[in-house]
Amino acid sequence: MSSLLSLVCAGFVSAAPLEVGADAPKLTAKDQDDKVIDLGAKFASGLTLVYFYPKADTPGCTKQACNLRDAFEDVKAAGIEVIGVSGDKPAQQKAFATKYELPFTLVADADTKVMQAFGVTARAGKFAARQSFLVKDGKIIWADLKATPTSQSQDAIAAAKAAK
Repeated sequence: MSSLLSLVCAGFVSAAPLEVGADAPKLTAKDQDDKVIDLGAKFASGLTLVYFYPKADTPGCTKQACNLRDAFEDVKAAGIEVIGVSGDKPAQQKAFATKYELPFTLVADADTKVMQAFGVTARAGKFAARQSFLVKDGKIIWADLKATPTSQSQDAIAAAKAAK
């Protein structure tokens, strides 16, 4: 009980991350254009990389997003759709996507429901841990609970190839 109390007092919200083989969550969320997207439908078929990051336009998060942007043709060639998720609001996500010319969807998870659905730890109630999940045909096929910003695209591509 004392460790749980310590986590709550430290401002962390945590649940067990989804494991390989688990069903991907079926929920909706707002994207960077403030439009509702059906994540359940996106996860239902094909490959989707869902990567979580603490805050738009911060150094590590920018490295991670730009790694995916710079290798986007290779990511697409591997059949992977990319969705980035943070606790930012749509306007912040839009500014981030525009500033760095990000060619993929960013989810504005200000209410942390996507983080909660994936079991991603949220510091101070809204700053997601840097974690990534690869979803194939509605199932989690890979989870990286300590995602590396500078190799996010390469790691996801390798995981997709290993799953074939």
